[in-house]
Amino acid sequence: MNILTLDSTWRGHGTAFAGALALHAGLVYLLFNLSHTPELPPAKAAVIQTQLVSLPASVPVPEPEPKMSELAPAPEPVVEKTVAPTPKAQAPVVDEAALALKRVQQHKREQQQRQEQARKQREEAQRREQQLAQQEQARQQQAREAQAQAQAHAAAAQARAAADAASRQYLPIAKQAPDYPQRALDRNIEGECTVAYTVTPQGRVSNPHVVGQCHPLFVKPSLAAAKRFRYQPRLVSGQAVAVANVKNTFTYKIR
Repeated sequence: MNILTLDSTWRGHGTAFAGALALHAGLVYLLFNLSHTPELPPAKAAVIQTQLVSLPASVPVPEPEPKMSELAPAPEPVVEKTVAPTPKAQAPVVDEAALALKRVQQHKREQQQRQEQARKQREEAQRREQQLAQQEQARQQQAREAQAQAQAHAAAAQARAAADAASRQYLPIAKQAPDYPQRALDRNIEGECTVAYTVTPQGRVSNPHVVGQCHPLFVKPSLAAAKRFRYQPRLVSGQAVAVANVKNTFTYKIR
């Protein structure tokens, strides 16, 4: 054994001895303190004091709210989608010549529309003018026809009046009264009978007939008497002409 090994062993035994000595000293001190009891001062008489204390109303303790983790499941992590960048649209190339052509064509269409509208307006105006002209012509034609008809009626009335006047003035140069019918005498019948006829260029009576009201008993003697009439021929421009609608009234009266 060398010196270094001996010194280390010695140091280990010394440390153990010192520890055992300290432990025994502590135990002796503890036993001494437990066996020696100090005198305590006399205790004072106990006094009981009461005091009324109002306790505050109990406040209900709110139930703890459920945690968000208990209400809903944790959201799934959002996975961001990778979006490819949109390529920028290139500005269209403006064709000035095409735009100019479109403007010219648009102007031409508008001009044609205006011309077509003007043409329709002119045709409509012409149609209205033509319609008005036709209506005016029809009105004038009706007026002329009415005027001609009125003139014809007036001329006819004038001719009838002239004929009546001529017939009244055209008197026979030879006439004979009709025979009074015997039956009319027996019945005391009186009356008148007008006979119309045409005087020929020779002055004779042609086509005698009764006009107006005439008693049947006076018809036959009146026609027979008219046939015996003789007239002076009527001359017009030196020529003898027939005179129509000559009238004569025969009166039958018992005396």
